Amino acid sequence: MISLGIYEKALPHDLTWEERLELVRKLGFNFLELSIDESDERLARLDWPEDKIKEVRDAIWKTKTPIYTMMLSGHRRYPLGSKDIQIRTKALDMMNKAIRLAGFLGIRNIQLAGYDVFYEEKTVLSRELFVENLTKAVEMAAAQQVTLAIETMDDPFINSLSKVKYLKSQIKSPWLQAYPDLGNISAWPENNIAQDLEENIENVVSVHLKDTVRVTADFPGKFKDVPFGEGCVDFKGCLRTMQRLGYNGTYTIEMWSQARDNPVAEVKEAKQFFTKLFDELGIKQRKIAD
Repeated sequence: MISLGIYEKALPHDLTWEERLELVRKLGFNFLELSIDESDERLARLDWPEDKIKEVRDAIWKTKTPIYTMMLSGHRRYPLGSKDIQIRTKALDMMNKAIRLAGFLGIRNIQLAGYDVFYEEKTVLSRELFVENLTKAVEMAAAQQVTLAIETMDDPFINSLSKVKYLKSQIKSPWLQAYPDLGNISAWPENNIAQDLEENIENVVSVHLKDTVRVTADFPGKFKDVPFGEGCVDFKGCLRTMQRLGYNGTYTIEMWSQARDNPVAEVKEAKQFFTKLFDELGIKQRKIAD
């Protein structure tokens, strides 16, 4: 039995926390995935005062809709592998604040983007600085019983579960795990997604459901806003593989419909797409809390 969540950026922006979480519940999802992206608006959440944290926590209890995961993509702007020591210091400070916020809100997993750097040149040094600082971040998380989960990305630095596994061989901790994005893994032609899942299922703590268009020699791939069922992801095959491997964790539908005309309608359509697949495969979704 699995839990199904929805990414915050799929939902209308101008809602109170109680309204947002109640909408998640009404749409038939078990949880919300919180967004801490690189915008000033969302990075400011890392400095929420106690009364704001209490507001969100009270909304969770009132609506009975938890926030299980946090997508901490703000490290694109402040990467752990930056050559600038001030940026690396900022990145670790963000990490510490994110872990603290996760603890207060009951968030189990902080999803980290698998980039050493994003806007800077990638080098052997950027990789080494990333590993060194990720080690520090894992130590912070372990002290507060929060899991850091590396997402497989739209970037060759970490674009498969096998690369997360190798990273885990350098940082030996149960508090560092993998958050595969089925779309991102499928888009890279060098990946065999079924084999990647089979060989690394023990590291998977959550899964992103997203469609993509494959990378080719003359096309960089498309990693966002691909309608479900129109890209390269064999969702039925992937979900059946996960089912055979005994995966009973969380799935999150990743969408960016927030700024479009009718985000709720788009989310309903996506939910219907995956509900049909789950039903065909006999995958049971945990009931919405009464």
